[in-house]
Amino acid sequence: MNFKLDENFGKRIQQVFKDAGHDVQTLLQESLSGASDQEIYQTCQAEQRCLVTLDLDFSDVTRFPPKPTDGIVVIRAPRNPSLILLEGLVRQFLWALRQMPVQGNLWIVEIGRIRVHQPAPGDESQI
Repeated sequence: MNFKLDENFGKRIQQVFKDAGHDVQTLLQESLSGASDQEIYQTCQAEQRCLVTLDLDFSDVTRFPPKPTDGIVVIRAPRNPSLILLEGLVRQFLWALRQMPVQGNLWIVEIGRIRVHQPAPGDESQI
């Protein structure tokens, strides 16, 4: 699968994705550091990449509807998480990805669980 990592993730996290067999790019590699959230969202759509981010703004499905994307994954970690904790949350996500596709969905990855956004019945903007 193709992923785009937010600028908060370094080479070690990028390597976790590569080791799992995924194609991964970072915002830093593409000179998108400091780009607006909307620009990042549109770039991921255009490149057909699932966005993996620590930015909770991307959990707002009214601003960033997940349906037309290859997925939005928000890693929800405590303030100033250790690299080991971040790596563990990413591995938790990658394990879950083997069980269920992320395309068109918003996943919130927290310690010990993953919440998948479900659109409200009849909410055509999310379908």
